[in-house]
Amino acid sequence: MQVSRQIAEHFRGVYFGGNWTWVNLQDTLHGITHQEAVAKIGSLHNMATLLYHMHYYVRAVTQVLQGAPLQAHDKYAFDVPEIRNAEEWDSMVSQYLEEGRQFASLVEKLPDDQLEHVFSEAKYGSYYRNLHGLIEHTHYHLGQMALIKKLLREKQAG
Repeated sequence: MQVSRQIAEHFRGVYFGGNWTWVNLQDTLHGITHQEAVAKIGSLHNMATLLYHMHYYVRAVTQVLQGAPLQAHDKYAFDVPEIRNAEEWDSMVSQYLEEGRQFASLVEKLPDDQLEHVFSEAKYGSYYRNLHGLIEHTHYHLGQMALIKKLLREKQAG
């Protein structure tokens, strides 16, 4: 079994389905309107901000997998640009899902011995740790998005 291929499938599961939680980003985002994406509930982040935040790290790790230095800084991870209309929201969703596909393909091509190597700097640990951390991070915020979606829909119905 190629471990990098298994990690890629695990990532695909959280983005596109087929994981054992039966919750994935693509299905959760399906049908979310621009108004819902930017709606606030109390002090919670809105769904657009959570999507941006989750994908911020996918982009950063993608760049490393492509040979660039790590360019992510936690202080910028919630700096979602203003999403003014449905077209901008739909474009963001489409772009992030496509970049998720590209990310999984890059992970799948990693030689398994690369997974043991230091990811960017020793303080970040191994590639293995970072790839799994990214999946865990996505599941965590995906759960928040699913709950926010449910709360918004209950409020609309109610």
